[in-house]
Amino acid sequence: MRIIPLVPPIKCQGIKTKLVDDIRQLVGDIEYFRWVEPFCGSCVVPFNLRPPKALLCDSNVHIVNFFRAIQDHKITAQDVREFLRDEGAKLRKQGEDYFYEVRKRFNENHASLDFLFLNRSCFNGVMRFNKKGYFNVPFCRKQDRFAAAYITKICNQVATVSSVIANVDWEFRTSEFKETIAEVTDCDFVYADPPYAGRHTDYFNSWSSEDEHDLGTRLASLPCKFILSTWHSNEFRSNHAMNDKWQNEPFHIFTKEHFYHVGSSEDLRHPMLEALVTNFRAEHNPAKREKRQQTLPLLDFLSNKESIFCEN
Repeated sequence: MRIIPLVPPIKCQGIKTKLVDDIRQLVGDIEYFRWVEPFCGSCVVPFNLRPPKALLCDSNVHIVNFFRAIQDHKITAQDVREFLRDEGAKLRKQGEDYFYEVRKRFNENHASLDFLFLNRSCFNGVMRFNKKGYFNVPFCRKQDRFAAAYITKICNQVATVSSVIANVDWEFRTSEFKETIAEVTDCDFVYADPPYAGRHTDYFNSWSSEDEHDLGTRLASLPCKFILSTWHSNEFRSNHAMNDKWQNEPFHIFTKEHFYHVGSSEDLRHPMLEALVTNFRAEHNPAKREKRQQTLPLLDFLSNKESIFCEN
């Protein structure tokens, strides 16, 4: 029976909610001491796999600070309820002007609750920062964004992740991926979910083909097992790293098609073939076959297409 994935309160582009079960199957019964993520983002994967010990890093200090605040009990579900109820009432009354007032306040003070407010009321759930590090996504134009049911939904998400964090030994850290990977040992397991080159990048997570190559080189040299989540291809282009770096042993490629709904209109939202690359042969994998091929489908995406919606 398929497990309904836990959805975290922070929304990020490319969130891997629909890949959680696939990643769980790839990891299977592999034993490791610590789960390490150089690009933790929304933390949707560790929140669902729940490793007892983890190092969760991201270059975006606001994401890290938000989860640290929950871990340190500085933010609770009740705090979120009261804050969003009060701020939502002001948004309902003042509209777009109040959104920009909160955005200005956040860019000056960096309060985690303001970060959550903006993340859940900005345009299309996009998270973007300019070169000065300022959040610059416009308003979603929904004055009644924080209706009672929506606030309850967010509070339930905060309560759930708070419960998870309270029962594990996790470190949240602001760090560049090179620093994180440099301290990985043979007892760790690495899950890397970098930004896609040229897609949804900003001041905190800008990403180039050089970065992609550097990350690939570092992952290929790791002393432990890893899963790399990246893109394989779409109708317009292909990721050359699939052929240049990951086609040969000991690497294995698994693919799955889905949509990222972050375009401003349906005609700008295209399917992406997602790739999960491993340096180990999975004993339990969704494809249920071990014979090496150019790409091994996680699911028959031609007959069973799935979508990832950037829920906000």
